[in-house]
Amino acid sequence: MSARRNLSPTVAAPRKREVLEQFTNGPFMAAMDLIEHADRSVQDALCELDARVACNTARPFHDGLRQWTAHALAMYGQAFSDDGGQPMLAVRRRWTYRSRLAAPDKRGATTYEITVWGRCYRSADGATRELRLVANHLRGRARTDTEVAVAAFVLAAGGPGPVPQRVRVVRCGLLEGRAETLFDGTREAAVELYRHHGQEALGDLVEGQEFRPGSACADCSYAPVCPALPRQPGLLGLDDRSRPRRTWSATNGRAYRACPAREHLRRHHLPVDLTVERSAAAERGRAVHSYLERRHEARPHTPCVPHIPGNWTADQYKLPMADRDLGARLLRHHAEVCPLRQTHGDDDLQVEPDLVFDDPAADVVVLAKPDLLYRDHGVWVWRETKTSARDRSWSSDPLTDYPQLALAVELVGRGALGGGRGRVELEVLRPSGVDLMTFDPFTAGTRAAARQVLARQLQRWHTDDEFAASPGVECGSCEVARWCSARVPIAGNVA
Repeated sequence: MSARRNLSPTVAAPRKREVLEQFTNGPFMAAMDLIEHADRSVQDALCELDARVACNTARPFHDGLRQWTAHALAMYGQAFSDDGGQPMLAVRRRWTYRSRLAAPDKRGATTYEITVWGRCYRSADGATRELRLVANHLRGRARTDTEVAVAAFVLAAGGPGPVPQRVRVVRCGLLEGRAETLFDGTREAAVELYRHHGQEALGDLVEGQEFRPGSACADCSYAPVCPALPRQPGLLGLDDRSRPRRTWSATNGRAYRACPAREHLRRHHLPVDLTVERSAAAERGRAVHSYLERRHEARPHTPCVPHIPGNWTADQYKLPMADRDLGARLLRHHAEVCPLRQTHGDDDLQVEPDLVFDDPAADVVVLAKPDLLYRDHGVWVWRETKTSARDRSWSSDPLTDYPQLALAVELVGRGALGGGRGRVELEVLRPSGVDLMTFDPFTAGTRAAARQVLARQLQRWHTDDEFAASPGVECGSCEVARWCSARVPIAGNVA
């Protein structure tokens, strides 16, 4: 809809803007403009950005984002410190390819435009163009053949400036300070690559009719009339549309509860400390969930059995022998309570579905990803599975410890998943056995407790504009502490 521009965006009323900068690499791009077009040093560029904020001519950005920007600028310089004997000049105006038709085509269009986004450069004689695509880190999502083909084509055929003889598309990881070449060839080769990998894909994009609700719904101007975005007014227990529109999930809630800055920096997708993010316990839990996901998605659906193969872990999980053995023990216990014993057909099971709801009362898009939804005697059951290396009793308050349960209770209780008296389950796999706890969303006390948990999770977050750090013992287990100048050094922790 946005590409075809044949529908007017629907916005109920002007919304309040976030106080802090929300574009992760916005400060980086602004600083690079100063460095390349105003001959500033890295330090001078950062100081000028700070001065713009102080003078209210630019949006303030979080301390963690400033730390990241300083690192990104240094690493970008490192990645391109060797020009390979061909100095490249920064280009102020990004290249755009335009095609104007004499008559409307089958889509009713007479003009097509494609613009590249990134750092743009050319050789002194204009014979070579280079586009540098910045990424927070190189281990993230790789660029597809279509993306590379379209970028190379715009460099080869777009304006302004003379047509080049050679084009180059490069991806730069700002965490590592390293660049990788995605395409380097003649103008003709770039055009041919586009014909094979880009042209048809762009046509499919413009003609696409698929709705894919998700985090992007928070910024979509068509969201108020989207038929694929379910509305659940009052889901979060807030009645305040004066705040900036945001997304919320239980993951956000846990991060904010530990430290507001942690939630904010995770929302910006800043690179994480893998020694924290991929601790032994966390990796074992992910491996167990991955195995269960594969088993539950297999066709035909069959309940899990106690026999666990020796190679049960997926290739991406390199677990020590002790963790592989413990994981297998936990999985054997899951077979006792596998919900596939209650299902009868493919329509009775959803494995890790992405659920999206719009709460217009709070102006928040709510994201949820149950481990499993299954139908038992015609009603939906929401199952969350947790793993533990300890044999201990139930938590005193599972709804607080696992806020996704509180959200599940509220969603099931209000019939958001469909009619009938559904339920919510928490499965905890332990070395000695499995605990299965059931929550009845239609019991007044359970529903009230869930709403209290959601209120504690959301009220402060919903009104927070600054996301200030709350340093303390949590810094030792914070995966984004590296970017926080307020972090408390923890003995034995290298940030």
